[in-house]
Amino acid sequence: MMMDLRILLFFVTMPWIFCEPARTSKVVPKHKGILKIVDDEEFISESRIVVEAKKPKKKVILSADYDSPVDTDDEGPGADHKDDKELPTCLMCVCLTGSVYCEEVSPDMTTVPPLPKETAYLYARFNKIAKITNRDFADIATLRRIDLTGNLISEIEDGAFSKLDQLEELTLAENKLVKLPMLPAKLVSLNVNHNLLKTKGIKANIFKKLTKLSYLYLGDNGLEAVPLLPETLRVVHLHNNNITSLTDATFCKGNNTHYIRYNMQEVRLDGNPITLAQHPNSFICLRALPIGHYK
Repeated sequence: MMMDLRILLFFVTMPWIFCEPARTSKVVPKHKGILKIVDDEEFISESRIVVEAKKPKKKVILSADYDSPVDTDDEGPGADHKDDKELPTCLMCVCLTGSVYCEEVSPDMTTVPPLPKETAYLYARFNKIAKITNRDFADIATLRRIDLTGNLISEIEDGAFSKLDQLEELTLAENKLVKLPMLPAKLVSLNVNHNLLKTKGIKANIFKKLTKLSYLYLGDNGLEAVPLLPETLRVVHLHNNNITSLTDATFCKGNNTHYIRYNMQEVRLDGNPITLAQHPNSFICLRALPIGHYK
């Protein structure tokens, strides 16, 4: 009898024991169709982790070369903005490989814009840039050509170009310069036509030290005399100045009648208050007569 009661109790209690986990558990899908049974507390905890682990939204910006969008995580207060200065320049100007074109920029450009690294050619013509500072090109040692034609430049700090070891062409025409700064040693061409330069604004040996200078344009200024010129010079324009006299050493070597200036191909002196026929020994060494008034 006692055995029969034990057997009956076993069959009554066993279904209740097996049903209890079913009522307090949840079935959640796992990867690839496998089922996993977890408790309520575990299910809530894992759900919270999934939510918290979700990455923040990313924002898309255009890279400086406009080739493709670049994803960047949201930046905190301490984020590095060292490249921020490059993007605005290339939005205002046209940036190609190694070249920056900033011509007639609107709104008005009054200073030299920050340049992308490895810029070799800068064209910032017909803007309203008024001053060139030592900082403007300090970090761009790769510059080979700078064209600032048609601005309002009246001042250039003395060291603005002196550290540009690769600079070959410098154009500052149609500005308001009254003096020239130090110039880089490898300069081949300098154009300062249409400025307010006078002889006192040009250091005595500023061109003589430039052993690679071939083209020098000083027309439409207020020079009273011809500056000392390097032997390498091929073309020099001095038209429309206030030059009133020449000496035997202006272009030639007065004490050497056999000296010939082979490199010099063109000299312009037209538009000056001087009669060239009165100074024949001044250009006897030249292979071609200067352009100017002879009567």
